[in-house]
Amino acid sequence: MDEKGLLELWNTKRSQIINAQIAPTLMLTGVFVLAALGVFENASAGAKYLTIGVAAATGILAIISQYATIREAEVLLIDLKRVEKPSELAKRISDSRGFLSLSATAMIGLGIGVFALVVWAVLG
Repeated sequence: MDEKGLLELWNTKRSQIINAQIAPTLMLTGVFVLAALGVFENASAGAKYLTIGVAAATGILAIISQYATIREAEVLLIDLKRVEKPSELAKRISDSRGFLSLSATAMIGLGIGVFALVVWAVLG
């Protein structure tokens, strides 16, 4: 694959990571609004656990999707480093593997932290 094809694939991977964040963001916004309004204080235990379960499922699926995309993007960076006479953009992108690894670690850590906050907000 040539440099242009690899850069297009890189942009596709970046878009996939961003798009995978939309559903959890909407879910968290809903939980935040309901918690701020005090809706969970009078909610049944079943409703609370359903909220936590749906938030967990949404978050886990998003993290899996983002993590898989990051793994694929890391391999793409290896291919981009092998391009003969790469542009400055290709060089800069191909040097970002450490940032991708950091993003994967942060994504998992933040996911666990946010889930703990969701549980706290719902259960009180």
